[in-house]
Amino acid sequence: MNPPDQAIELLDRLVSFPTVSRDGNLRLIDFVRERLRAVGVSATLVPSPGGDKAALFATVGPARDNGIVLSAHTDVVPVDGQPWTSDPFRLTERGGRLIGRGALDMKAYLACILAIVPEAARGRLSRPLHLAFSYDEEIGCQGIRPLLGAMAAAGIRASGCVVGEPTGMRIVRGHKGKLAGSIVCTGKAAHSALPHLGLNAIHLGADMVGALRRIQADIEAQGARDDAYAVPFTTVHVGTIHGGTALNVIPERCAISFEIRHLADDDPHAVLDRIREAAGRLGAAARKSCEGADIAVAIDNAYPGLETPPGAEIVRLAQAAGGIDAGEKVTFGTEAGVFQEALGIPSIVCGPGDMVRAHKADEYVTREELGACEAFLRRLVGELAA
Repeated sequence: MNPPDQAIELLDRLVSFPTVSRDGNLRLIDFVRERLRAVGVSATLVPSPGGDKAALFATVGPARDNGIVLSAHTDVVPVDGQPWTSDPFRLTERGGRLIGRGALDMKAYLACILAIVPEAARGRLSRPLHLAFSYDEEIGCQGIRPLLGAMAAAGIRASGCVVGEPTGMRIVRGHKGKLAGSIVCTGKAAHSALPHLGLNAIHLGADMVGALRRIQADIEAQGARDDAYAVPFTTVHVGTIHGGTALNVIPERCAISFEIRHLADDDPHAVLDRIREAAGRLGAAARKSCEGADIAVAIDNAYPGLETPPGAEIVRLAQAAGGIDAGEKVTFGTEAGVFQEALGIPSIVCGPGDMVRAHKADEYVTREELGACEAFLRRLVGELAA
């Protein structure tokens, strides 16, 4: 079977597992573990707290500290409401496009890893190849931390990590981090004909949104900048607002979701402190007219940004394997920053395809892209045998 034929066959199997984050990934993880076991590679599972998901890590080659990690997440985003032209969980080829949910993000990379593992297992690696496959990346990189904790407990160290999110096989050394949070505004219910007897929580929420917009404007005007990014500054964004029960009822609750997407060197907690200061000031003003009024700010999840020096060994290895190093940075987040923060492993992002196709109907990767990724990984593993 010629490349990328085997990778396509593996991608077909991987896409057939509907690993939407809300539904679990155990069937896919079992498939991966059996593929590794068949070539003599033992894998360790890291179950989720609920037991409906699992991460996996494994090592090919000698037990040394100078290996590299190939990392992929196994979950995908939902297909609900999207106008797919074919079954999203059956790989369909049209015009050289391999279409399916997760075909691009990021089961193509996972398929290429599985395609090259037998060769790596048969070879005489002088440095180890570590595999790390996570869950719940699509809902805020939540599954990677237990996986990295288990890898640290097992004594695994490495010289670098390649996270295979879609970059067109370009070496990405930097991306923004994210802090996601919620703001709950509490007012007092009353009949809308008697508004003086209540406090409108949605109005409090509108005041908070105004405060967030002012913080954003100040960051854009005076904050740190990095022109390697398409958006060269830290951003503050409101995603959802929920409040009220009926038009003739003064709402007593309004919930706002927000996120901070920050430059790797920016401290998101400094921005969060400004948000909390605004919440405290507005809440105190509201309590002057309504006892019990409140604005509470909470963090829902967060992951760090990525900033890997151009001289890092993993960059050199990726360049030698054919990765394109244009000094690019991306605004979307990945698990690479978590590897670097949690385990101190210099990390890059480099994988097949273009992220603009992700999370959409008829998501796809091409045969050529799959073949280029498989060739890159073969050369990268070849560096471990040198």
